[in-house]
Amino acid sequence: MFTRSVLVFLVLVLIVTTVLSQEKEAVVVVTHDSFGASETALEAFEAHTGMTVEILRAGDAGTMVNQSILSVNNPLGDVLYGIDNTFLSRALDAEIFVAYQSPELQFVDESFVPGLDNLVTPIDYGDVCLNYDIAYFDDNELDLPTSLADLTLAEYRSLLVVENPATSSPGLAFLLATIAVFGAEGDYTYLDYWRDLRSNDVLVVDGWTEAYYGEFSAPGRDTGARPLVVSYASSPPAEVLFSENPEDGPFTGALVGDDMCFRQVEYAGILVNASNPEGARQFIDFMLSPAFQEDLPLNMFVFPVREDILLPEIFAELAEIPEQPAALEPADIEANREEWIQAWSEVMMR
Repeated sequence: MFTRSVLVFLVLVLIVTTVLSQEKEAVVVVTHDSFGASETALEAFEAHTGMTVEILRAGDAGTMVNQSILSVNNPLGDVLYGIDNTFLSRALDAEIFVAYQSPELQFVDESFVPGLDNLVTPIDYGDVCLNYDIAYFDDNELDLPTSLADLTLAEYRSLLVVENPATSSPGLAFLLATIAVFGAEGDYTYLDYWRDLRSNDVLVVDGWTEAYYGEFSAPGRDTGARPLVVSYASSPPAEVLFSENPEDGPFTGALVGDDMCFRQVEYAGILVNASNPEGARQFIDFMLSPAFQEDLPLNMFVFPVREDILLPEIFAELAEIPEQPAALEPADIEANREEWIQAWSEVMMR
């Protein structure tokens, strides 16, 4: 017969084994603070795999990437999700990902895939664009700007609010759009363009919330007086979705002309030294599945990369997708981002 001490020991072993087993069945997803997914979608993954999902929010995209690089030998989780093309090269250079080719990539638009060596998997995309107050332009019989250059014209003086690229993700995306359009060298560079914007009384604020809810003049804004703001192509349908009177339709629009937007593509990757790499692979497959891809638009207001996904009606009707967004190579962004921001700051913040 077992002695009491032996029985106690066996019970402790059973408890520890059970706890360790449960830990192995968890997939830890490191992501940014803006992550959103329905309980239905996450429960579908758990039901299919028998694993639980733990979401670890690690700040904004830049902070999340920096923390993941610093913890590469003892990673915060199994999957990193939400790294975009403005920070991608930094993570690739730090070699924090393990390559994985999901079978679900066969359903993804090929334009999102080339050149990544399967180290990260594209999941969604969104476009940073100028939003405008429809009523203001109608009431003032003012034509909408059709290019970034138009914003320096006298008729748009004091109408635009933008975010600081040193403190704001959409602010950085808009800065990159101006660099893609005007370049960093030549007779008229992005810095010349920003000097002209400054002369035209552009307003610079720290972040998106202050710009969109504080300075933008759309209906419902108590203090805003500027009818042009740097935001997202998906902002108009979001406004209708959360409106008290959605039947009134949109009161904002997005300017999606050629080279007027900057596309942010978000990726997921399996972290080096992940404790549950098999779970990580299954979660990446899940993020490319119809269940998750269909969940994206109304939870994070981004677009799915999978081609066979039917968008929610409100997105299909109101969210415009730019045909030709401005673009820069991730490696160029990584090599020059800090220098570009510093040069911009010297022009705009002095």
